[in-house]
Amino acid sequence: MKAKRSKKSTANKKGLITTVENHCPVPSSVLMAIGGKENKGEEEPENKKKPEDFVRLEVLERFKELVGKRDPLVEVITTPSSEGKESFEDYRQAFGKVGITRLQHIHHNVRSEILEDPMLQRVKAADAFFFSGGDQLKLTSIYGGTEFLTALKERYVHEAIVIAGTSAGAMSMSTPMIYAGNEEVQELGGAIKLTTGLEFLKDVCIDTHFVHRGRFVRMAQVIATNPGCVGIGIEEDTAIIVRNGVEMEVLGTGLVIVMEGFHIRNFNIEDFTKDKPITIRDLRVHMLSSGDRYEFVQTNPPHK
Repeated sequence: MKAKRSKKSTANKKGLITTVENHCPVPSSVLMAIGGKENKGEEEPENKKKPEDFVRLEVLERFKELVGKRDPLVEVITTPSSEGKESFEDYRQAFGKVGITRLQHIHHNVRSEILEDPMLQRVKAADAFFFSGGDQLKLTSIYGGTEFLTALKERYVHEAIVIAGTSAGAMSMSTPMIYAGNEEVQELGGAIKLTTGLEFLKDVCIDTHFVHRGRFVRMAQVIATNPGCVGIGIEEDTAIIVRNGVEMEVLGTGLVIVMEGFHIRNFNIEDFTKDKPITIRDLRVHMLSSGDRYEFVQTNPPHK
């Protein structure tokens, strides 16, 4: 794999942003991570007041625009869902409303299925991939380390495709990935469980349904224990678009909350074995809405 050279923003020891040459491959593809419950044609967004600038099907319309083809072939991956057929049918109807009619369905219930048939020709042929919601741990445990995922990542780096995910499908794109720890325990140190995601974004943690389900403290705990990572909390009917692996744009009807732990001065990590609330000082937070942009700060040295 030949690496492309590019210049990226990097934080030095004093917290200042400098520019260095990056020898890592720069992804040629575009990622879209959706916070769940994207509008599928309803007259107003679910779980929130209708904004003045509300646009029906905005997220799915933008997905089609990003693909950039008149008649794209899209693989809808419903593996995270316990109701794969129903989920695919929902998206077949929703994508039809924005003019995407060539859809194929990928669903696996056990890892052995994708090991026996890695579907490499289908990965090669598709113009875009869309991961549904459901259980992100099911998704990563079935596809992690497979030829299927390796082929998809090769295309992500070297070709101009679109990879999108909603809810659990969006959470699985990043590393670290949250897989357990709800609002009942999120205040307690050590109660949030993490694993390795699909790693389309590294040193980034994505959480979804973020405002509606009150997941701010959950993400804050993740960033306190992984201060070299950036936390991205995406609200429902809201999405981020990531280009070149680091350039983020917000769209949709809600907020995206960005958390940076680079400047955290102290926290009670030494007490995380006890059932007591966490303490974090100097956590940096940004609240972004449609049209806003952000660039991921990279703290790890580039590597091949």
